[in-house]
Amino acid sequence: MRFLKLTLTIIVCFWGLQYSAAQQQSMFTQYMFNALAINPAYTGTQEAIVATALARQQWVGVDGAPNTETFYIHSPINETNLGLGFSAMHDQIGVSNQYGVFFSTAYRLPLGDGKRLSFGLQGGLSYYGENLSQVVADDQTFLSGDLSSFLPSFSAGLYYYTRRFYAGVSIPQLNNFSVDTPNSLLSATTKLVRHYFIASGYVFDINRDLRLKPNILVKMVPGAPLEVDLNANLLIKDTFWVGLSWRSLESLDLITQVNITKSLSFGYAYDLALGSQISRMGSGSHEVMVSYRFSLDKTKFITPRHFF
Repeated sequence: MRFLKLTLTIIVCFWGLQYSAAQQQSMFTQYMFNALAINPAYTGTQEAIVATALARQQWVGVDGAPNTETFYIHSPINETNLGLGFSAMHDQIGVSNQYGVFFSTAYRLPLGDGKRLSFGLQGGLSYYGENLSQVVADDQTFLSGDLSSFLPSFSAGLYYYTRRFYAGVSIPQLNNFSVDTPNSLLSATTKLVRHYFIASGYVFDINRDLRLKPNILVKMVPGAPLEVDLNANLLIKDTFWVGLSWRSLESLDLITQVNITKSLSFGYAYDLALGSQISRMGSGSHEVMVSYRFSLDKTKFITPRHFF
């Protein structure tokens, strides 16, 4: 059992190093309810101050499996077309940790008839750490040569939206960096590489009580396979969302979201892994999200939240 645990830890560690060379952006199943996580142009697009906290535990039961905690808050600036936002995150896989704080701003260009095109920028600082000396075998250090680095990070995006439709293009990491770790047993490199995201969705009315919202997210990272998320959510009585997603090469996901009040919502997603040797050793992935909207105008009715 100890040998199996050690072997799995090493596999996750090596996978994490390869992962850091391919896709550093945290993976979220409920991206359609928290678009700021993938596109800074979403900043301030709601007529309220929106605060969202999300926690994700991947491959439950596997030592060293990825886990992520994030916090987002953004708001439009009264009587202007500007929006401002702040986000913080922690992402861990094996002995690798990433922390980040980011500020975003967006300009929303009115196009008439409720249509808008938003231009967004984000900048911040990320800390990357590889604590390779924590991997031990028979009370001996298996790896040596820890890595740590502070790196600036910049993002940009476009976001077009109406009351029923949205489409966005974003580059959540504009800059490329690489940092080598000195290690006699393992040659490891942490790279910050450019990402490209394309997302879109539409709300269809089925009847007075039911609405259908399909979404698609395409992720492109140099050196990594193209990844596509296909999703469909059903909104029941403007209160309860239930949906199903398929993430190419990775998982089938169940999503639920409840609008507890006009301001408070709670979401949960469960990912059933497909085709991964490591993920089959665990019991799937869990993601919890809580969001609250502070109305900027107490006399104004908060409309049903088709797009968060």
